[in-house]
Amino acid sequence: MANTPVIELSNVSKVYVSENVETHALTDINLLIHKGDYVSISGPSGCGKSTLLSLMGLLDDITNGIYKIEGVDTQSLDADTLSELRNLHIGFIFQSFNLIDELSVFDNVALPLIYREKPMSQEEIKTRVNRALSQVEIEHRANHKPNQLSGGQQQRVAIARALVGEPSILLVDEPTGNLDSKNGDAVMAILDSLNQQGTTICMVTHDPRYAGYAKRQVKLLDGTVLQSRDLVSDETREMA
Repeated sequence: MANTPVIELSNVSKVYVSENVETHALTDINLLIHKGDYVSISGPSGCGKSTLLSLMGLLDDITNGIYKIEGVDTQSLDADTLSELRNLHIGFIFQSFNLIDELSVFDNVALPLIYREKPMSQEEIKTRVNRALSQVEIEHRANHKPNQLSGGQQQRVAIARALVGEPSILLVDEPTGNLDSKNGDAVMAILDSLNQQGTTICMVTHDPRYAGYAKRQVKLLDGTVLQSRDLVSDETREMA
């Protein structure tokens, strides 16, 4: 395992200020995620799960603390550099799929590569897209539009889009939220297979059954880490 964590949060807090009212969404979060980890983040509604994922995904700024991705301290970076880091190192999977209906499956998956700071050749883009589609067994739908696919198939496309850039980590937000149990189980099986192949995953879920797929479970309550449990060694470390 590499010495440098993929994700490192040290005493990270997030405070929202609105009309002189402060809302402490997260307080003193400490979290390390190493290459090959599979971490689930769970807790009741409003506990800060999605906020934490947004901070890790560089979609929002931390208020206090230190956040590093692949050893890079993000605190003083400008918006363009943060965008480049996000594109290079992070793959996102959302419950709402966020696919563009006007584009084919192939073109949806190719989007992250098109916006790379360093241009890629059409041949390399084609190779990467086809490989990502093959990983989730949806390559036979490459020329279809998203609205021609089932919900489960659309989520497979969304996973392929997250994988195509060969990111350091997949950030996954309630991936089964819009799926029935059969398709939800299928998507979780794909994520499990990807992790077994070496993909690093951090997943927010409200479903205890799906949280059980992870190697480590982090539970939040009122914006703080209540418990971090390593399911591989079955050691539980109380944090509060």
